[in-house]
Amino acid sequence: MKKVVVLSVLFTLVSVIAVLGAARYVKQAPWKPRPEGTPTPTPSGEGWVNLLDEANSPQWKNITDDSEIFEIKDGELHIFGRSLTTLRYAGYTGRTFGNFDLHLEFRLARRTNSGVFLRVRENDPVRRGFEVQVLDDHGRPPSMTGTGSLYDVACPMFNMARPAGEWNSYDISVQDRRVAVHVNGWKVLDTDLAQMTMPIGKFPLAFAELPIEGMIALQDHGGEAWFRNIWIRPL
Repeated sequence: MKKVVVLSVLFTLVSVIAVLGAARYVKQAPWKPRPEGTPTPTPSGEGWVNLLDEANSPQWKNITDDSEIFEIKDGELHIFGRSLTTLRYAGYTGRTFGNFDLHLEFRLARRTNSGVFLRVRENDPVRRGFEVQVLDDHGRPPSMTGTGSLYDVACPMFNMARPAGEWNSYDISVQDRRVAVHVNGWKVLDTDLAQMTMPIGKFPLAFAELPIEGMIALQDHGGEAWFRNIWIRPL
């Protein structure tokens, strides 16, 4: 009798796993055509500032604590990905930014979760700024926590992430409370924070009330990430 019960339980578990796997496969629908982008060129022209050049590289700091979480070498900011329990942030401390255009490129190790944080405060990056998610999620459907999203608040139209190990580009425009995001050349998000007068997602503050100026920071969420060609044009 016990053997029959055990076999029945095992059969049920296998069936549930199979159904969930099939549902996920159908949801992702890999047989359907998907848009594919390529990283955009480094911007040039009047007003653009390279935040990783010789003058600006020393301005990047761990703004969370005294841990060594990144290095800048050969024009790349490498986040080691050692922060497994405490989230940490590499922030540009040279100045704050209000309205701006931002270009950056990144590549990720497998299963890496990171983020580009904008208008953050040094002592409170998550609650006082907002995040454009960086994630190893190539081939998955777009989501409110996926590549190009305004994390847990606004979903991109497409998931344009390239596979782990390949370079991606973000081109982000922030003007007053308007935020637009291009991923690998595709505009995937254009949203107005001024309309978000109530808390959305996991955040207790309404995004309409966030500061309109702050630092730029990159998140260490426990996975390796490389950033290069971080250019900004204050507006």
